[in-house]
Amino acid sequence: MSDEADTQEGSAGITPLGHEVFEIDTRMAGYRGITAGYLIRADRPCLVETGTAPSAPIVRDALAVLGVGPGDLATVVVTHIHLDHAGGVGDIAKMFPSAQVVVHTKGARHLADPSRLMASARMVYGDALDTLFGTLAPTPAERIETVEDTGVVDLGGGRRLDSHYSPGHAKHHVGLLDSASGDLYVGDAAGVYLPETGDLRAATPPPDFDLDVALASLRLFGALRPERLLFSHYGPLGEVDQTLERSAEEIRVWVEETRKAHRAGLDLDHAVAMVHERTRNRYKGLRDGDDADADTDGAAGKDADEAGNAGEKLMQLTGTRANVSGIMHWLDKTGDGPP
Repeated sequence: MSDEADTQEGSAGITPLGHEVFEIDTRMAGYRGITAGYLIRADRPCLVETGTAPSAPIVRDALAVLGVGPGDLATVVVTHIHLDHAGGVGDIAKMFPSAQVVVHTKGARHLADPSRLMASARMVYGDALDTLFGTLAPTPAERIETVEDTGVVDLGGGRRLDSHYSPGHAKHHVGLLDSASGDLYVGDAAGVYLPETGDLRAATPPPDFDLDVALASLRLFGALRPERLLFSHYGPLGEVDQTLERSAEEIRVWVEETRKAHRAGLDLDHAVAMVHERTRNRYKGLRDGDDADADTDGAAGKDADEAGNAGEKLMQLTGTRANVSGIMHWLDKTGDGPP
């Protein structure tokens, strides 16, 4: 590839990962490095994750740089229908009229008719919804293909994505294993990874989080023996076994502290404070972000500012309150209340 092509890809937020796989920075809410889409430039080109609705033009332009025009994209696959992953599906479907959209069967109706999903998101995010996620446009039902416990997405030339149901994070969540590269697209089931700091943080939002199911999903991912984990937030990690072990540990820590609060009959605010105190030193992005306020001069200030930005992104992606709320909701359902 020429230096000019490399420069063009870099300016478009594109990172080649080998095996004709390209990471695309969807620039969620104007941030870099917060949510990734991935193009598999196979015989039947496939986009994994669209990002939010405002990200759709950014993704379209990145695909154009990679030689994938409106009639070329064969498939769009989303790991689940949360708006940071699938909010752009309807817009991308309009931009690429030949592409079929693949989603777990439990999420399909919300892509065809997003009204309930958007109403629920509006209740959670209020006016911030427009800035963070935009509006999910409907996808014609005839263009939606569904997968269940397992499924196959044909990438052409004998290459395929194998879909595996992994609902601990959300009941409509799947992991996707590339038969050629060995990459496993983990969505949010393995948590949120911040490459600037190496932080790996749990993602346990309501209403679907379930501890046993989440840990079973991680065991399934390990049993698939992938070569790499491709996080939607954010990027590739090659230390598969260690990373999945870290993911399980993070979930257990969050659940353990939230359970203490729940059994004591404490409210959400108290539970959030307890979890924050327990975990504040686990995440370099947050720890150094606090330090950033103390020194903003020279090189040290630049490093601190970058760490502070990383911490801000980490909280944007997976705030403590949302995660603790998901765990509390699960504890309420399972009856794990005061002794």
